[in-house]
Amino acid sequence: MASKGMLARAGMALLGAALLFSGGCGFKNKPVPPASVVPAPIEDLRHIVSDKGVQLTWSYPVRTIRGSVLEDVSDFELFLAEIPLAEYCGGCPVPFAAPIGVGGGATMDGTTRRQASFDMGSLKPGHKYFVKVRSRNSWFADSDDSNIVSFVWFEPAPATAQVKVTPGDRQLSLAWQPVALKPPATDMTVKYQVLRSMDGKDYARQGDPVATTAFVDRNLVNGRKYFYTVQTITDYKNELALGGVSKAVEAMPQDMTAPLPPSGVSAVRTDAGIKVFWDRSDAADLAGYRVYRRAADKDAYEMIGTVEPNYTLFVDSGAGDSVRYYYAVTAYDAATPANESGKSREATIRN
Repeated sequence: MASKGMLARAGMALLGAALLFSGGCGFKNKPVPPASVVPAPIEDLRHIVSDKGVQLTWSYPVRTIRGSVLEDVSDFELFLAEIPLAEYCGGCPVPFAAPIGVGGGATMDGTTRRQASFDMGSLKPGHKYFVKVRSRNSWFADSDDSNIVSFVWFEPAPATAQVKVTPGDRQLSLAWQPVALKPPATDMTVKYQVLRSMDGKDYARQGDPVATTAFVDRNLVNGRKYFYTVQTITDYKNELALGGVSKAVEAMPQDMTAPLPPSGVSAVRTDAGIKVFWDRSDAADLAGYRVYRRAADKDAYEMIGTVEPNYTLFVDSGAGDSVRYYYAVTAYDAATPANESGKSREATIRN
């Protein structure tokens, strides 16, 4: 005969089996697959350096790794590594510390994707920093790591005091005052990064940082407005630490190339006056012609009229009958101020 203990154990086994087949694990429905709730990794982690510290920004994820819509995230986890430059090893694993929590919320603000930010203060001079971030939804499912940003922190070099811009033809020339680092500044140099914007808001780097205090931005569009700032950079053994940003300046490149002088200039005396002819200019931005005249006993020309770009004839009705005249024609473009060509070859009266 089975003992009471054996019967009890058998009863517990049967109860466990019953629970197993009846869904006794506590879920009334099937568990949600992770792919339907895990946020897609953040791909646009960025940093902005100022004299007060570093601001991190990134976009809220709006999709799961399966591609379904993600309406909110519960929070973000920010992972930070802080390494003294003297101990930094380029090929070594990055020693990220325990994560810092950053609040989440709805992924969209109406129709706009929300942006998250985190301000890093109390940074240590002479240290290299690495940062990455993850997002979690209400199911506490972590995303994969974001892209990693890194930067070196020194006491930021001050911004240059003044930036001047000189317009040119399809180019703008920038010049600024040099910046000196505070002592001690052993093994440190100052470089400058030119930043350009088309609307005065979103600035992008132009070329690499330069050690000089001048920069020429070429291949621009004449008559279009451009905005510039210059950021100082501390260079310590090829580790770059961003510094202050100058006040913005704006300028427009100018068309400074004149059309070629007209060719085929001739002059004929008629009853209506002396008619001056020339060949049509092929300048794309031609705005018109200017006609010049000088008497045979004079060295200086005087402008006696202008002609619209569609015409190549001018009648000098004020010419005297007994005076020999010489004529020259120039072409000018639509720039402001206009660029005028040199004078054509002289033409004199043929009777």
